[in-house]
Amino acid sequence: MKYVFTGIAIMLGLPVFGGTNDSLQADTMKLHHISDVTITARRAGTSRMSGAVNSLKINREELFKAACCNLGESFTTNPSVDVNYSDATTGAKQIKLLGLSGTYVQMMTENMPNFRGAALPYSLDYIPGTWINSIQVSKGLSSVRNGYEGITGQIDVEYLKPDADEGLTLNMYGNTLSRQEFNADANIHVNKKVSTELLVHQQKNFGHHDDNHDGFLDNPNVKQWNIQNRWKVKSDNNIFHAGIGIIKEEREGGQINHSMDLGRIYNIDMTNNRYEGYLKNAFILDKSHGTNIALMGNVSMHQSDALYGDKNYTVNQKNAFAQIMFETNFTPSHNLSVGLSLNHDYLSQRLTNVGFNAQNEKETTPGVYAQYTYSLSTKLVAMAGIRADHSSMFGTFITPRFHLRFAPNDVVSFRLSAGKGYRTVHALAENNYLLASGRQLVIGDLGQESAWNYSASSSFNIPLLGKNLKLNAEYYYTRFGNQAVIDYDSNPTQIRIENLSGKSYSNTFQIDASYPLFTGLELTAAYRINDVKTTYNNTLMEKLLTSKYKGLLTASYKTPLGIWQFDATLQLNGGGRMPKPYQLSNGNMSWEERFHPYEQLSAQVTRWFRHFSVYIGGENLTGFRQKQTIIDAENPWSKTFDPTMVWGPSHGAVGYLGIRVNIGRL
Repeated sequence: MKYVFTGIAIMLGLPVFGGTNDSLQADTMKLHHISDVTITARRAGTSRMSGAVNSLKINREELFKAACCNLGESFTTNPSVDVNYSDATTGAKQIKLLGLSGTYVQMMTENMPNFRGAALPYSLDYIPGTWINSIQVSKGLSSVRNGYEGITGQIDVEYLKPDADEGLTLNMYGNTLSRQEFNADANIHVNKKVSTELLVHQQKNFGHHDDNHDGFLDNPNVKQWNIQNRWKVKSDNNIFHAGIGIIKEEREGGQINHSMDLGRIYNIDMTNNRYEGYLKNAFILDKSHGTNIALMGNVSMHQSDALYGDKNYTVNQKNAFAQIMFETNFTPSHNLSVGLSLNHDYLSQRLTNVGFNAQNEKETTPGVYAQYTYSLSTKLVAMAGIRADHSSMFGTFITPRFHLRFAPNDVVSFRLSAGKGYRTVHALAENNYLLASGRQLVIGDLGQESAWNYSASSSFNIPLLGKNLKLNAEYYYTRFGNQAVIDYDSNPTQIRIENLSGKSYSNTFQIDASYPLFTGLELTAAYRINDVKTTYNNTLMEKLLTSKYKGLLTASYKTPLGIWQFDATLQLNGGGRMPKPYQLSNGNMSWEERFHPYEQLSAQVTRWFRHFSVYIGGENLTGFRQKQTIIDAENPWSKTFDPTMVWGPSHGAVGYLGIRVNIGRL
C-alpha cells in the first residue's frame, strides 16, 4: 500500500504548486468584477436514451469516477452489467447481461460489429478507457439495423473523435499489483475539413503475486501495445471516417517457477496479434428530411497462439463486415430505414494433445432488413423491424423485432419490446480458456443458437423536495430455442459443450433509483434478481456460477468549484450454484455445492487542475477474495485440476494512483 500513501502525500501537496493557476480559482476571482450571474450544472455521467430501445449512455464523466483502465473496468458503477473473470490463469473476462454470459451481448464499435470469435475472451482489455468517448448499453434486443445477434443486449463504444478540440492528453496509471499503464491521444485539424488522431496504449504487469500461496499467479502478467490512427473528412453533404489499428499482446500465467523444486512447471503462455481497419461514408441527400445513404465496413485478422500446460491451440480468424443503409423521414413522424449487410468469418484452427481435431470454420452471411419508426411528438415511439439473413452453414432465417415507448407526460414513461436473435457458435475459439482445465474438453456438433426476448420497463421522474428522483423498474425474459450449453455436471472428468436438450431461460428483474441529495452529491441505488436456469443432463438446474442477485450503491460528490471529486461504490453479489463437486486425490471435495454472497467496495478521490488531474483510489477495499480459485493446484497435470471455477475476485484490496494531463492545442 506504499503507493497509496505516497499518492495521498502528492495530492495534498498539489494545491500548493497549483496556486492561482487553477482555472477554477481564477474564474472565481473574476466573478467579483462582473455583475452577471454564472450558473454551472454538472453533466450526468449516465443518461437514459429517449428512443424506443431501452438504452443507457455512459459518458466520460461516469468513466472518470473510477480508474477505468479498459472497457471491462468501465462498468464498475453500472448496475446492469457484470464483469467477471472466466478463469484464474489467463485473465479472460466475461460480461454478463440479464444473467447470461457475454457471448449473447453484441460487441460493437461505432455501430459496427467487432471483437468476434477468437477475440471475444479478451476483448474487454482491447479498448483502453481513456480512448472512450461514450458507451451505449442496450438491454434486451436492439435494432435490426445492427444485425441478428445481441440476444441479451448490445454494447456500442464510441471512441474519441478526430475533429474534437485539438490537443494532446496523457494518462499514467499504476497499482499495487505491479500493473502500469501509459495512454495518449492526440488530434490535429489538418484543415477545416480534414482531421486525424493517434491513440496509443501501453500496459505491463510485471509482478508475481500469489496471495493465496497455491503456487500459481493470482493474475497473469500481461504486456500489451495498442495503437490506432483515425481520420475524419467532412463537407456539406458528405462525412467520411476511416482508421487502422494494431494490438500486440503477451500473457503469461501458471505456476511460479520458484514454487516448484521438482517436476514440470505448468505454464500458461499466450500471444495475441490483432490487425483491423474500418471506414464509414455517409452521403446526405436531403437535410430537411434526414435522407442519406451510408456505407460502412470493417476488416480484422486476429491471431492467437496459446499454450496451456502441454496443450497448444492456435487460431487465425479473419472477419469482414460491410453494410449499406438508406434512411429517410417521410414526415417528422414517419421514418424508414432499409439496408443490405454481409458478414464473413473464417477461422483456421489447430489443437494438439487433446484427443480431437480442431476444425476450420467458415461462414458467409448476407442479409437484408427494413425498419419503420413512428413518432408522435415525444409521447409515443413505435419501432418495428424485420430482417432476413442466409448463412452458408445454417440456411435462411428471419429476425423480427418490435419496440414501443409511451410517455404520457414528463413524469412517467413505459417501454415494451419483443423479438428474436440468433448466433453462430465458435465454441473452441470463444471458450479456449477451458483448455487450462485438466478435464477432457468435449465439443458436440453445435447448431445455431436462437432465443426470444421480451421486456417491459417503466421510468419515473418524480419531483421530491425541490429535486428530481429518477426511478426505473424493468423485467426481461429470455427463452432459448437452441443453445450451446457448457456442462460441468454430467461427468466429473469432462467439460462438455453440447446443444440444448430441454429448457433454458432467464428471468431478470431490476429496480434502480438516483437522487441528488444536495448540490454536488448524487446517490444511486440498484437491486437486481436473476432467475437463470438451463437443462443439464436432462435436469433443469440453476445456471452455473451465476449470482442470484446483485445490489449496488454509488455516491459521487464534486465540490462547488469542481476542484475535488469523491466517488465510492459498494456492490453486494449474491451466491449461486457450483457444479456437482467431486473427490480430489487428497480425499477432500473439490468445492461446496454453492458459493456464498460477498461484497466489494471501491473508492476514488480526484483533484482537478486547469490542465491536469490526479486521482487516487482503491478497489475491493473490503479485502474479500475467493480462497480457492484453482482446484487441486498441487496436481496441475491431473484430471481433477481446474482453474475455471471462478466466481469472485482472486486478489484482495488494490490501491492505485494516476494522473491525466491535457497539454492542449498541438
